[in-house]
Amino acid sequence: MNYHQNFFLKPQNPCTNIIHHLPFTYSFSQAKVHKTNHIQASSSSSPSPYPVYVAHRSYNQDSCRVGRRQTRLFSKEKRRLQRMIPSARETHENTASITKETQELKSLSSYKIEFKTLGDCKLGIGRYPDFEYDAKGGFGTGIGKYDDDLNGKIMVNFDVDKLYVPPLTSGTTKFLGLPLPPFLRIDIVPDMFSGSIDKETGKIDLEFKANFWFSMGTIYKAPPLLVSTMLTSEESQGKLRKGRGKRLEKDGKCKLVGVATVDPIDDTFMNTFLSLPTECLAILNATISLS
Repeated sequence: MNYHQNFFLKPQNPCTNIIHHLPFTYSFSQAKVHKTNHIQASSSSSPSPYPVYVAHRSYNQDSCRVGRRQTRLFSKEKRRLQRMIPSARETHENTASITKETQELKSLSSYKIEFKTLGDCKLGIGRYPDFEYDAKGGFGTGIGKYDDDLNGKIMVNFDVDKLYVPPLTSGTTKFLGLPLPPFLRIDIVPDMFSGSIDKETGKIDLEFKANFWFSMGTIYKAPPLLVSTMLTSEESQGKLRKGRGKRLEKDGKCKLVGVATVDPIDDTFMNTFLSLPTECLAILNATISLS
């Protein structure tokens, strides 16, 4: 019976010379039986007194080819992943780009507002005919902020310390087609000017509060008349007065109207002359720019 026997080949074994001249690398074992060619350890056909050795051909050309293929596949996949994963420099550049875009969006949500009054305006009080008022030259600046909670309206707040509204004088105002007497003057001192502007629809609602100072030269100066109204691009209507404005156009022009109630003051002459309390009406042509 042929069998495997675990041991190292010794020089005195005659079969060693045969094994050494084989063109492959061989291993010898007794543990497993393999389908291989049996090599008789003798030069004749007669049984050899030495054990029969089974030579196992163990060169791994197929294994090497598979290993090389796997290595190539691994290298290719590694290069693909390296292209997918951004480098530290790319990550830094992307982060900087996102930060810049965020800052640009934040800057776009804030606006600088410029307000200018134009000519062909009107002011009316009580049952008197309207005053023809040329308000050209009035101006003011403010800050607007975009507000998502108010359906995208821009909340506007003007600096009343820098808000200028031209006074009613003989140079700016006419009554019944005639200029006001030179000694008559009404100064307008704003206390509040703020509200909302809908940039998409052009609708404007601005709350306006101001003191109107009536004077006749140095002879007479009445206590201020407090006027509080909502200047709007829509319709404003009271019991005696009403008016309709115009929404903000692409060129920045608009018409703002407001009806307010004027309460009596501590002055008998003014209360009697103006029939206070009563209503007043303001119609202002203006331009509003957002930048």
